[in-house]
Amino acid sequence: MAKVTVRYWAAAKAAAGIAEEPFDAATLAEALAGVRERHPGELVRVLQRCSFLVDGDPVGTRGHETVRLAEGGTVEVLPPFAGG
Repeated sequence: MAKVTVRYWAAAKAAAGIAEEPFDAATLAEALAGVRERHPGELVRVLQRCSFLVDGDPVGTRGHETVRLAEGGTVEVLPPFAGG
């Protein structure tokens, strides 16, 4: 398990009620499962529309269970943004 920071932006931040929090997870799928467990409700719905960056790299269409997390890494939770 890696200790990572999950950072929430825009609607995800509003739904979580915080800007960031630590998680212990080996993969993005594990980290997101932890997020859903800690924040049932609106954030779970927001996550369905989000894209993710892991250590600055877009996850894209890769399976979340295949995205390994590194010790001290960061997961950015990015809801769709309006404008440009």
